[in-house]
Amino acid sequence: MDDDACVFNGLRPRLQKIAYRMLGSVAEAEDIVQDVWLRWHAADRATIENGEAWLVAVTTRMSIDRLRAAKVQREYYTGIWLPEPEMTDSPTTPEQARERADEVSVAFLLLLERLTPEARAAFLLREVFDADYAEVAQAIGKSEAACRQLVSRAKAQLRDERPRYAVSRETHRRLLEGFAQAIECGDFHSINALLSEDAMLIGDGGGKVTSFPKPMVGGRRIAQLFYASHLRFRSAMQFKLVLLNDQWALLRYFEGQLESAQSFETDGDRIVRIHVQRNPEKLARIAAVHGKV
Repeated sequence: MDDDACVFNGLRPRLQKIAYRMLGSVAEAEDIVQDVWLRWHAADRATIENGEAWLVAVTTRMSIDRLRAAKVQREYYTGIWLPEPEMTDSPTTPEQARERADEVSVAFLLLLERLTPEARAAFLLREVFDADYAEVAQAIGKSEAACRQLVSRAKAQLRDERPRYAVSRETHRRLLEGFAQAIECGDFHSINALLSEDAMLIGDGGGKVTSFPKPMVGGRRIAQLFYASHLRFRSAMQFKLVLLNDQWALLRYFEGQLESAQSFETDGDRIVRIHVQRNPEKLARIAAVHGKV
């Protein structure tokens, strides 16, 4: 492997993370990184002073362009759009687990949709990837002063909506295990008790499978929905606990086939929000690994 390929492959995970957090799509992030590799392969090395800065800048700018197009397409999306869940490995320490989950959770990626593409890029590079403002400016092609303003406005825009609860991974896991067990056993009281009164469920079917056109609000209503699924499928419905977006999540199976990937926000005692991904296209990578129970 030549030096240029070594440089690129060493940075590929970072480039993939940037593109995924920009786009909320594993498939599109992979496309971006592949296009960046082609540009890197064809670039005149004499014009590149810093390979890492060049690769980050190209990845960021291509992601900005792709996100602009995606935002137009999402205006015509059937139902609610949710990010594509990403399978992840376990970090080495609990602190890393909490930090990484805050940076890449489905809830956080959905929140980032409120930002303009350039503001999203500036915020992510500065606040998530710890780039200094000179690097941010180079990556998005604006002055450092403009980037500072973009990041400041993005932080203010997101401040009140970011997840408020610092919940350990083990606590999160125990809640999900109890929730899945209550559903499989058909214990309505326990299902309801594990949901906050104002819990919210948001689903994405992409127009390919049925889902709710707007969020379902109310713990008891959501409990009734999950209880109804138990009554309908009983032992033909099963759950599997997996790591998605650096958080414990549940895969739900009907008759042995993957039906949905469910990500959860909790306050440490009860579930406050559930994101249910049912769009088969966004489940394809998970299904390739966990397609059957």
